[in-house]
Amino acid sequence: MAFRRRIKEAPRVDLTPMVDVVFLLLIFFMISTTFIETQGLSITLPKASPTILQHQSGKVQVFLSREGKIFLQDEEVSFETLQTELALYHDPAQTMFLLMADREAQHGGVVQLMNLAKESGFEKLAIATEKEL
Repeated sequence: MAFRRRIKEAPRVDLTPMVDVVFLLLIFFMISTTFIETQGLSITLPKASPTILQHQSGKVQVFLSREGKIFLQDEEVSFETLQTELALYHDPAQTMFLLMADREAQHGGVVQLMNLAKESGFEKLAIATEKEL
């Protein structure tokens, strides 16, 4: 009697159920994800080429050193003194507030000075930078 030999098939892994599960997970995460829009400052970043400001007679120069010292024109002042000095300017809306902060200065100090300029009524704010070589 002759027996037939079975031909053994190589085992195969069916990928269809795994693709279905991955697709369902993708749909689940897309639907359950919420997109939260946070409010922030609306700013326009400067271009790569520097813009040179025209010389204006009405400008206030405020310097912020690396150590956090504040200078109004060439005179060292405290934050409170600067606040009272800026309040004395007539027509701050037409006066340029020029902020010159050291590159190593704390970011919080720069923001604090910018906020002070806004509260004092200055509408024109410029941040001085050096030209890249």
